[in-house]
Amino acid sequence: MKYIVLVADGMADYPIKELGGRSPLEVARTPNMDFIAQHGIMGQVKTIPQRMPPASDVANISILGYDPLMYYTGRGPLEAANLGVDLGDNDVAFRCNLVTVSGDKLLDYSAGHIGSKEAAELMKFIDRNLGNDRFKFYSGVSYRNLMLVKDGAEEGLQDLGCKPPHDIMGQGIDKNLPQGKNAQMVIKLMLDSRQILENQEINLVRIDLKENPANMIWLWGQGRKPSMPKFFDKYGLSGSIISAVDLIKGLGKILGLDVINVPGATGYYDTDYKGKAKAALESLAEKDFVLVHVEAPDEASHNGDLRQKILAIERFDQLVVGTILKAFKNRRKDFRILALPDHATPLSLRTHAQDAVCFGILGKDIAGKGFLNYSEKEAKKSDLYFEKGHELLDYFIKQPQGHPSSQS
Repeated sequence: MKYIVLVADGMADYPIKELGGRSPLEVARTPNMDFIAQHGIMGQVKTIPQRMPPASDVANISILGYDPLMYYTGRGPLEAANLGVDLGDNDVAFRCNLVTVSGDKLLDYSAGHIGSKEAAELMKFIDRNLGNDRFKFYSGVSYRNLMLVKDGAEEGLQDLGCKPPHDIMGQGIDKNLPQGKNAQMVIKLMLDSRQILENQEINLVRIDLKENPANMIWLWGQGRKPSMPKFFDKYGLSGSIISAVDLIKGLGKILGLDVINVPGATGYYDTDYKGKAKAALESLAEKDFVLVHVEAPDEASHNGDLRQKILAIERFDQLVVGTILKAFKNRRKDFRILALPDHATPLSLRTHAQDAVCFGILGKDIAGKGFLNYSEKEAKKSDLYFEKGHELLDYFIKQPQGHPSSQS
């Protein structure tokens, strides 16, 4: 049996007036996900526990079958794992965004979706100027970078209240800086970064020529090293994970999954959708399980771009879901496909939401329930609902039929 999980980050949304009260998922052309709905089963899953932030790391821990309430320690440590940064027991890893600020306002959480090469040069510059024996800066992908604080747990830095920059675009900086005991230590680094990036000439990166220059770092998503059972030990399956973003790849490494790097995977609109699907099929020649994660719909929502969100959903359907379906649906091989968003990122909010999301499951051994299409509205007609998101993968792998009416 082959198990395939296809995740479109932030795909779920709310009805939009300009779309006649339909969601982007309802408007987008999605014949392949519709095929899953029509010939498989649909339902809803709460990937975010009620008292936790609606973040991609929390949601994808749930999707992979682990309870975030038990295992989640923060985004930073997951990204550190993929970057090969070894955390000591008392170290604290922060996500370090390159952002654009003007006056007292945060204008862009991604510094114009800065390129990875450009970001790497800036992170080297920041580390030379702000790094020391305690603070170390590492480059990741695009605006998504990392800061490690040696023995940061001794100051309680893992407990600071830090706001994600994509939640506060257009808002004042001062009122959104980290809060808590010893927060000033982190705030100083953030403010100092603005001074050195704005006041120093950097020959390698002409930040003054960019519309949204990277002129400050934003620290958030901090945590300590997690301890989680390996995926094979939990499910008895060998597996791989495919994504452009460090947090998903880092989670895969922590769980002992093979992390497959697709050269054209960017974590943005221009990512190589089909390259990811082909890499998944190659992996499944040897492995039992693969998860493919696509970031683009989430980025479109954060940018408030309806057109790009619809396009990202259509490309995900055509190039990822379609490529996988073509390879499996006419074969005799046993397979199961699970397609879902990790969380909702409504365009009206431009950030993540707590809402349950729709999912669809297709497989050789699964009797279809005749849903009309793959959408949030159609999933609400199903009696299959998982209040605890981490139970969905158990159901997907172990209980393909005879499902209970609700999971709690």
